Amino acid sequence: MSTHFPHAASRREFLFRSGGGLGGVALNYLLARDARGAEAGARGAPVANPLAAKKPHFEPKAKRVIFLFMVGGPSQMDLFDPKPALAKWAGKPLPESTGRPKSQFTTGQEVILPSTRTFKKHGASGADVSDLMPHLATCADDICFLRSCWCSNTVHAPAMYELHSGRTLMGWPSLGSWVTYGLGSVNENLPAYCVLPQPEGVPEGGAPCWSSAFLPPVYQGTLMRRGPNPIINLKPPADTGAEQNRRQFELVQKLNAAQAGADAELNARTASYELAFKMQRHAPDAVDLAKETAATRTAYGLDEKATADFGTRLLLARRLVERGVRFVTVYSGGGPIVTQWDAHDDVNANHEKMCGHVDRPIAALLKDLKQRGMLKDTLVVWCSEFGRTPNSQGGKGRDHNPLGYTMWLAGGGAKGGTTVGTTDEFGLNAVDDLISVNDFHATILHLLGLDHEQLTFRHSGRDERLTDVAGVVVEKALA
Repeated sequence: MSTHFPHAASRREFLFRSGGGLGGVALNYLLARDARGAEAGARGAPVANPLAAKKPHFEPKAKRVIFLFMVGGPSQMDLFDPKPALAKWAGKPLPESTGRPKSQFTTGQEVILPSTRTFKKHGASGADVSDLMPHLATCADDICFLRSCWCSNTVHAPAMYELHSGRTLMGWPSLGSWVTYGLGSVNENLPAYCVLPQPEGVPEGGAPCWSSAFLPPVYQGTLMRRGPNPIINLKPPADTGAEQNRRQFELVQKLNAAQAGADAELNARTASYELAFKMQRHAPDAVDLAKETAATRTAYGLDEKATADFGTRLLLARRLVERGVRFVTVYSGGGPIVTQWDAHDDVNANHEKMCGHVDRPIAALLKDLKQRGMLKDTLVVWCSEFGRTPNSQGGKGRDHNPLGYTMWLAGGGAKGGTTVGTTDEFGLNAVDDLISVNDFHATILHLLGLDHEQLTFRHSGRDERLTDVAGVVVEKALA
């Protein structure tokens, strides 16, 4: 340490002795506030850098995940699960034998609303896709449709927490956090877990959807926005030059090193500051879409108003996973209800708009990954918090339905051209090969080479895991 300063026994003592420098006080506050650090890896072994790549439990099929979340609840019987019986029973209530469950805004006594969408079979697999998704239909043979999904809540936020973390309450680590905790990252210059929300706002569940909760904070999702500064508070102040910025960073590193020793918590927080410093140089290149070809930009729909935003974020997601980012979540919907899939008033008007935003970009993403040889080890997940009811709300809309709905997987070891599970003739209840949220998560972890029963973290005297005490891998979804 420089002889210009009296010898201090610790970094904090040095900062307090240094006088009224606000920068030192702020740094001390940041370090004290959230340094929680490196914990045991997926197999219990401590690691110097908590984001360093770790070995999976067994040979994985997928190395990375692009997690597409449709905020609000798409209608399964208007997209991927045709139900002719809806037309036969139009204007009548559901039969007693099916059950008439209440939802958030309906009693179960409402009359059935038939779908007006046109379904066709696509690809060699003959998968059913409606006219709302014509571009995605061309990728049918790469998709594994899971028609028998179910969850336990009819309210948006709790259902979102369940789909993201396996619990209906806040305070539990998200799927992305568990994945990065278990596998780390192969890129030391970008976050392991990135979250790309819709510009109008985040989902109703908010930040807990990508929280690391009781896992070390380095595994929390990093919000990225459109534009030249996708990560807030990353760019140095305008009056701070590169040399000054570097010297400040090196000083912090020296102070950390002088005290850390075997302090795993401080080592972890140090790693997060190192990542932030590296990102100042590497993040701008990762988000520079100008480097993409005109043909690629057109394929993702960047030249059309309806698809420009979601297409931009999907193209950014591809660039991030291409550079080693482990988990990327992209939201369709957020903020005002008019920008969500929550079709209470008019399912056709809502889904025509929302599908118009995502259909072309998602198809472009799947084809782009496949053309680059990345789809085979990139798992693309299309999901939501729940589906919609067969009975109507207000004559043209549909309410929330957690009892049976469709999600899908593509690439990353999922069995393309396959449909798993069925719902009853009205699309209300899952009846065959039921897939709970725990099963869904166990399957995603399995494709990544992680055993959901072994991926645990000691918290409050209990070995917690993403799937709690449940979860079975959906074998029929595996290639």
